[in-house]
Amino acid sequence: MPSALPEGDPAPADGSLPPAALAELGRRPFEVYVHVPFCRVRCGYCDFNTYTAEELGPGVSRASYAEQAVAEVRLARRVLGDVDRPVETVFLGGGTPTLLPPEDLGRIIRAIDDELGLAPGAEVTTEANPDSVDAAYLERLREAGFTRVSFGMQSAVPHVLAVLDRTHDPLRVPGVVDAARAAGFGQISLDLIYGTPGESAADWSTTLDAALACAPDHVSAYSLIVEDGTALARRVRRGELPMPDDDDLADKYLQADERFAAAGLGWYEVSNWARDDAARCRHNIGYWTGADWWGIGPGAHSHVGGVRWWNVKHPKAYAGRLADGVSPAQAREVLDAETRRVERVLLEVRLRDGLPVAALDASGLAELDALVADGLVEGRAERVVLTQRGRLLADGVVHRLLA
Repeated sequence: MPSALPEGDPAPADGSLPPAALAELGRRPFEVYVHVPFCRVRCGYCDFNTYTAEELGPGVSRASYAEQAVAEVRLARRVLGDVDRPVETVFLGGGTPTLLPPEDLGRIIRAIDDELGLAPGAEVTTEANPDSVDAAYLERLREAGFTRVSFGMQSAVPHVLAVLDRTHDPLRVPGVVDAARAAGFGQISLDLIYGTPGESAADWSTTLDAALACAPDHVSAYSLIVEDGTALARRVRRGELPMPDDDDLADKYLQADERFAAAGLGWYEVSNWARDDAARCRHNIGYWTGADWWGIGPGAHSHVGGVRWWNVKHPKAYAGRLADGVSPAQAREVLDAETRRVERVLLEVRLRDGLPVAALDASGLAELDALVADGLVEGRAERVVLTQRGRLLADGVVHRLLA
């Protein structure tokens, strides 16, 4: 979860939601996100709500985190009531969820099933650092009910990983991918980052070679963003590292897209590729298409029926509220119809399946022909679908559709 939280209205202490929001439950897929805020080392580029052991302070422990997460699952059950809304996907992110024992992660999954109900065939994902798991851990994770694992590979080049403050040995990645397959995981994803200062075109090619050699079912590839307040931003500001170059980022995106396509991985969102429709990350598709979800953990965001809220950030404050029987929600906002429409355009236009033209207002409709003429949008009648060039300029396309 991002470190900066928006302003909003105070959230009720019992976590209750407006009747109008609850009335929408069941109309859309329902998901659960679990934020695990622990890391061994803080990566210099990361601005997520994560903490090393030294940063946690007294009164906070990884050992008690599963108990706290389960307590929030039970709160969700009380708030949401008896509406038929089986959980279709669960995603554990962070941080590094696999710093916790697999039995603790499994306890959280069991609580979600017991309290909210997992749908048949539910997708259950965890992120994992390559150096935080081994074959035995992955076997226990699979036994705990996980169906999908996403490894934070980022790069296969040691000097690139060093700039990112990533500590794993890139040579471990093929081994943990093989171990995950042997453990019975049906879907394996790799996360990559391109555009790190000092990363050459040859370095990126090496990373793509290594990733594709693992034959993943899914790949996410994101351009490096220098976030304010991070160690990487301070190094760039001091002149120790250059700011990522837009032309270099575009070249590397095109190289990745072409290599993935040649390997049988098709894009389904601007930064995500999958071997087939079944290998797409259903959880993230839910975010992009307006699903409802409950976010568990410090700083986690939730959305139900047009109400969005977010939890207190620090693990100590989070644990304290739950211990006192109080919702960990810090604040919330009620989205009006126009805000929901704008957010739909922002997200769905990034999808290979595209945005229904019906979601555009008059000014957006008037811009469509120009976007087609500029080679940014495919010439389709019912949906707005980005071309490859349009994917490179997706933010600009959205701006024009919403202007």
